Amino acid sequence: MSSTASSQKFINRNRAPRVQIEYDVELYGAEKKVEIPFVNGVFADLSGSNTQGLPSVADRKFLDIDVDNFDERMSAIAPALKFSVNNELTGEGQLPVQLDIQRMDDFSPGSIARNIEPLRKLLEARNQLSNLLTYMDGKSGAEQLVAQLLDDPALMNSLLQQAKPAVPAE
Repeated sequence: MSSTASSQKFINRNRAPRVQIEYDVELYGAEKKVEIPFVNGVFADLSGSNTQGLPSVADRKFLDIDVDNFDERMSAIAPALKFSVNNELTGEGQLPVQLDIQRMDDFSPGSIARNIEPLRKLLEARNQLSNLLTYMDGKSGAEQLVAQLLDDPALMNSLLQQAKPAVPAE
């Protein structure tokens, strides 16, 4: 038995195919339904700005890609994106973006933000503020203390000076 037939039976047992094409055939006076197998091949360079060398087109093989092995195939292809976008944070110049994709989760907004330095800092600040909000929940005096800190710039500056790490002597 060929591996194609075996994999087809596995798919039929575990997950019904999305495309089923059938037609009616009259064979010796009896009608019979015949199912046409649906196989789709994609021939494309999906590696983007990948720095790894790709084999020549003649040496490349077709790969079975499904929901179960998608991340594995993606990490093997190692697609990379390298481009610049307008810097909307400061409104000045361009912001270089380089994304190395290993799995589908790398396309999530949080993952993209962690790979771009200015966005990573903003994401960390957001997470710290979220943690502070969680910590303050249920503490009656905490909100008043933070409000007092925000209203008094001198107090905030003194706390900032205390929080800054000492510069190492050279």
